[in-house]
Amino acid sequence: MHTTPEPTGGPAHEPAAEAALAAVEIGDYERASNILRALATPLRLALVDLLVDGPRCVHELVDAVGASQPLVSQHLKTLRSAGLVSTRRRGREVVYAIADHHVAHIARDTLLHAQEQGEPPRSPPSGRR
Repeated sequence: MHTTPEPTGGPAHEPAAEAALAAVEIGDYERASNILRALATPLRLALVDLLVDGPRCVHELVDAVGASQPLVSQHLKTLRSAGLVSTRRRGREVVYAIADHHVAHIARDTLLHAQEQGEPPRSPPSGRR
């Protein structure tokens, strides 16, 4: 994994002359890429964000996001196969929980960053001004 060195005082767009880039192995980024891919829909990001506050049953998540139970279950299945959420049975219900709290930080930090950035400027539809 490559880490970004601390700035050396020069302009942000100019790399320090004495700092050579270390070679990276792209395969090392595979797991991180899979995590980001699993979080790459608004509904899955919302589900992770809701689960940060504690384990929840499917029906609670359905009510919170306002989506159908089959749709929520499909997205939870994707999160589970990516190893981001875990399940346990409670009677007839399935309870979902965050399996990796690093992912909770990624989700919350991403949401906070998006809120700080505000809405991006929109370009006019093609053919219209």
